[in-house]
Amino acid sequence: MEHKHTTKTTRFLKLILIDATMIALTYVLAIFMFKAIESPVDVNQALIVVPIIIVYKIIVFYLFGFYKILDRHFGFEDVAKISLVIIFSNLIIVGVIFLFQHLENIGVVPFYLNFMFKSAYFFITITEIVFILFPKVVHRLIKLIQRTLEFRSLSGKRTLIIGAGLAGEYVIKEIIKNKQLDNVPIVILDDNPDKFNKILLGINIYGPISDLEAYIMKFHIEEIIVAISDFPHKKLSDVIESATKFNIRVKKLLSISDVDDKIHITEVRIEDLLNRDEISLDDDSIGDFIKDQTVLVTGGGGSIGSELCRQIAQFSPKKLVIFDIYENNAYDIQQELLRKFVKAKKTLNLEVHIGSVYNYTRTKSIFEQVKPDLVFHAAAYKHVPLMEDSSVEAVRTNVLGTHNVAMLSQQYGVKKFVLVSSDKAVRSTNLMGATKRYAELVIQEQQSNSVYTKFSAVRFGNVLGSNGSVIPLFKKQILDGGPVTVTHPEITRYFMTIPEAVGLILQCAVYANGGEIFILDMGEPVKIADLAKKMIRLAGYIPNQDINIVFTGLRPGEKLYEELLVNGNSKEHIKTENQKIFIEKQGLVESKQLEYDTIIDSLDSMSNEEVKAFVQSVIKTYKPDPNNH
Repeated sequence: MEHKHTTKTTRFLKLILIDATMIALTYVLAIFMFKAIESPVDVNQALIVVPIIIVYKIIVFYLFGFYKILDRHFGFEDVAKISLVIIFSNLIIVGVIFLFQHLENIGVVPFYLNFMFKSAYFFITITEIVFILFPKVVHRLIKLIQRTLEFRSLSGKRTLIIGAGLAGEYVIKEIIKNKQLDNVPIVILDDNPDKFNKILLGINIYGPISDLEAYIMKFHIEEIIVAISDFPHKKLSDVIESATKFNIRVKKLLSISDVDDKIHITEVRIEDLLNRDEISLDDDSIGDFIKDQTVLVTGGGGSIGSELCRQIAQFSPKKLVIFDIYENNAYDIQQELLRKFVKAKKTLNLEVHIGSVYNYTRTKSIFEQVKPDLVFHAAAYKHVPLMEDSSVEAVRTNVLGTHNVAMLSQQYGVKKFVLVSSDKAVRSTNLMGATKRYAELVIQEQQSNSVYTKFSAVRFGNVLGSNGSVIPLFKKQILDGGPVTVTHPEITRYFMTIPEAVGLILQCAVYANGGEIFILDMGEPVKIADLAKKMIRLAGYIPNQDINIVFTGLRPGEKLYEELLVNGNSKEHIKTENQKIFIEKQGLVESKQLEYDTIIDSLDSMSNEEVKAFVQSVIKTYKPDPNNH
């Protein structure tokens, strides 16, 4: 740190010395020039006044931020700024000369400031601008020559860049600067006709982008980098489809808002290809909701739970408490958050506790110790086929665990309790989905008896990249060379990203007044087979040519189509302030309907099939697949 500070000071003093030298040279040149044409110049007076002018100029330059300008980003705006400041500062000097003349004439001062003829300042101003700009322009010229030489010496993949704007310029500069990037920019494509046949940093610009395949063949392209902020999903899909015909990988620059001193060129993700509208959230209301509250996240080490912790931590909670049965995941998110906050020089009051929500005694001890204000209940078993064979554990965690946490939330005066539910709770054909619907009824029953705590649930579709989702599986299968396995050609799912899902949960928690099941307008469902094809193309392969897609048949408990509502009648939906979030109306639920005593007393003695039969007796919409054994 001290070395960095010393380097900055040295650079600052160096810049001041260069500018002082250039100003001095300007006046020396002016004195000799005007003496040569016998104009009145008082050299002795100049020896006194010029050092004062130099100090004055350095102070002016400092105040106008000249020494904060980065040489590598020196541009036309800086040239204009420096020129205007020099003109302005010299006008002040001329004004001072006039003032001294006037004061001498009326006898206020005993001398006449005549070290330099006033009209000389036309020459001095122009010369000073040239001299002050010269070192900076030379620096940029040297850099340009170096970049040209480096560009000519580049070796790597012949690269086509999509986008001839500022982002495209960033990409080219980063390729030249970053030796780890194995790219050589060959051509740029853009849709703006005004840029066609122009040149950007020595690279020819052509278009439109729809002619991509022709340019790939013409210039023998080996890789493509998309350098357009907010490039439409449809166009990106078209680019990838064209690229995979030639076995070419596609990368992209992060959106222009992410571009600062460090440029990031990354692989295109499957999330970038989902044609879905961005979900708008009210961060201010979420911040007011979380700030200065003690927040407990059950299952805080899981995919959803850990992202909940990341987002909650940003809203300055009084304390964040992670409760999870799996120590490795809990430890990972704990260390990630601590590193992040230490790096940002911020503080986070964070606690991590290990245990299971189905253990009432352990869970009660956590509530007694931390006394949470808000509870986000994300702890659950979620893997559909596995839970078909482990029904006892699914009920124990998803139902009894939810009941324990909800009951303790009431007992310890929690303000709001939010259950993380699933679209699989709707008319489920699998036990996992049925237990999530069971958990929704648990919070409905708790709400009917609640005086203070407000209970709600959030129901959404599949989460991209979460543990157990198809995305990690497909990635592994593609890495292994295939085949990619899809259960059925027509199987569809709703998809959202993990940050979107968690943002939805937090927003719904703000809206919750008790008893709601929040659902999301997730747009059109996605065919899993289409998802597999897109992922294969992203990896630079051709589906069913380089990597095969194999259909394996529906797994136990799996449906072709998922639903988000128990009641499919849209008239039953209640709108919220967010146009993407709705509330499904719910009926009253009594404790006796949920048969807690049966779970507590008899669950361990039940067989797998007996558990399913018991759950079906409670959850009337649960229709087990007769092929599931």
